Amino acid sequence: MKLDLKPQNQCRYDALSLGEVMLRLDPGEGRIRTARNFRAWEGGGEYNVTRGLRRCFNMKTAIITALAENEVGLLLEDFILQGGVDTSLIHWTKTDGIGRICRNGLNFTERGFGIRGAVGCSDRANTAISKASPKDFDFEYIFGELGTRWLHTGGIYAALSEQASETALAAIKAAKKHGAIVSYDLNYRPSMWSAIGGLKKAQEVNKEIAQYVDVMIGNEEDFTACLGFEIEGNDKDFKELNLDGYKKMVNCAAEAYPNFKVVATTLRQVKTATVNDWSAICWAEGQIYKSKEYKGLEIMDRVGGGDSFASGLIYGLMATGDPQAAVNYGAAHGALAMTTPGDTTMASLKEVEAIMGGAGARVQR
Repeated sequence: MKLDLKPQNQCRYDALSLGEVMLRLDPGEGRIRTARNFRAWEGGGEYNVTRGLRRCFNMKTAIITALAENEVGLLLEDFILQGGVDTSLIHWTKTDGIGRICRNGLNFTERGFGIRGAVGCSDRANTAISKASPKDFDFEYIFGELGTRWLHTGGIYAALSEQASETALAAIKAAKKHGAIVSYDLNYRPSMWSAIGGLKKAQEVNKEIAQYVDVMIGNEEDFTACLGFEIEGNDKDFKELNLDGYKKMVNCAAEAYPNFKVVATTLRQVKTATVNDWSAICWAEGQIYKSKEYKGLEIMDRVGGGDSFASGLIYGLMATGDPQAAVNYGAAHGALAMTTPGDTTMASLKEVEAIMGGAGARVQR
């Protein structure tokens, strides 16, 4: 399979992402409701992907986002810099000191353990990026003069607000105009869409965006909710391992959107919060490619596993052009990312390739 990637020497960046970066507050092994201390991280569905591409796969990346210009914004910038992601495309927004004009998002996340599932409690209304509009970013300069080979964004960002939906579409159109490959993670969250029109709005926005997407990521629930595909034989619990349903889904997607070059998803069977069966599959050029299965995967922190899958998939597609290799990179990277705390990867390319090759968990000295 050949993706029409722009030459590396014509672009400032290998990949950009557009989305929100929040301050994650983590109570460690405890509960949010009883915590006395939190560990701070940065995270965000779209940001995590380019952070993984930079930190694990050594690509040149940047984040297109907006932050409120205050101490929390500066803390988030510092986290982003530590991850090696370029911050020069951040739009800094003046605020009034107490967050009436705009603010930075917070995401309280506890990991779960055994029969107790992970819990997220986000506080992200009226954030700088949710209020940003296309005029706050010079997309002609970003995609036309600086240049990138790839743009990644997704349905979490698009659901933040009416302005976010408009900005996502404007960025995608500019990226396509200037020859970048576009990937999009549907990541349907009904609670986020509810404030701006619910399921009807989610489908309206995502159906328009889908016309410009090259690599679409999402499970069956995402495709049904966001793009209106009804997969025969599935019920409300169909989001667990279901290869037959996936095959039906990608056939519907490929017929409806012939621009899709790759459709991919993770497959997760939740045994407990800390033990999952994990794998991934992708469709390309009429063929289905399935990754190695990681049965009984022991998980420290599942948040960001899907984003790390996406970054591994993108790296594999860019570096090899081979869908089988790409889905293997994605599944291995996602599995490794869930063995460490925080939203973002702590894995190296060497470790990912070792896991792909069947390496075990013996001590390395």
